[in-house]
Amino acid sequence: MTLLWLSHPRCVDHEAGERHPERPARLGAVMAGLEQSGAHDEVVVRKPRPVERHELLRVHSPELVDTVERLAEAGGGRLDADTAMNAASLEAAQLAAGAGLDAVDALLAEEATTAFCAVRPPGHHATADQSMGFCLFNNIAVTAAALRARGERVAIVDFDVHHGNGTQDIFARDPEVLFVSLHQHPLYPGSGAVTDMGEGGGLGATVNLPVPPGSTGELYRAAFDTIVGPAVDRFAPTWLLISAGFDGHRRDPLAEVDLTAGDYREFVRFLRQLVGPARAVVFLEGGYDLEALTESTAAVVAGLVDLDHEAEPPSAGGSSSDVVAHAAHLHEL
Repeated sequence: MTLLWLSHPRCVDHEAGERHPERPARLGAVMAGLEQSGAHDEVVVRKPRPVERHELLRVHSPELVDTVERLAEAGGGRLDADTAMNAASLEAAQLAAGAGLDAVDALLAEEATTAFCAVRPPGHHATADQSMGFCLFNNIAVTAAALRARGERVAIVDFDVHHGNGTQDIFARDPEVLFVSLHQHPLYPGSGAVTDMGEGGGLGATVNLPVPPGSTGELYRAAFDTIVGPAVDRFAPTWLLISAGFDGHRRDPLAEVDLTAGDYREFVRFLRQLVGPARAVVFLEGGYDLEALTESTAAVVAGLVDLDHEAEPPSAGGSSSDVVAHAAHLHEL
């Protein structure tokens, strides 16, 4: 197993403001996780290219792209109450959105068996026409749309603790993109009800699994086994894209889910087996406790390349499985 690791030092230059939780040190913590994983011989490191405007316009309105470009030229500014940028943020966001595109090309060329995009700013909250939730462009959606343009069927699984409202918004009507989100509820941004299953021709291609505060990996694993795995199998994707947020870790300051680094390792081991070799790409999303971010990254990297790695054991107990049973019932209807 070989992992393509895509990252760029310019992603560190994006600044969202003093004491903002989405801070440059996050990328250093992720890089430390790569080092701690012990996967040196199995990892190929590459700098991604910047996304091109026409690639952004597959998923974003011209007005959104123009706004980000204009603020960068002005030296920075605020995109919404939680999301700000400086003069370097545009380049960082372009590289973050381009990483998945490079990952796809490299996997198609058989240069690796899986890929991890270690980039910032994150992307899954950015909608078609609004940058929000620390996200400027929707990185995973840009890659999914590029794959769709090639005629591929794409499954997106998002286990960030916050609902991937932007990704859902972009693909809600597309029957060729399956979107699955496991997220804490109630929590920002407040979307992602279990009854929200897509719109129009995409009805049934959205699967939301809101979990209560205090949920452990045991509940998540039940959801993967009974809902996520079967849903992806029925959809039969040719590619799997993963929004890997590590803010569900029990030490994260922005949420109340009780996951461990060992849980994240099990999640990616499960997910990468749902598609063929060299057809899975992982995207960094949230995660705001630096130590937890390092530990979780190390565990995920080891899980992607089948290495033994000492991590916190997966968490168990403490959560009702009612949400899983309810969701399973809805998706059988």
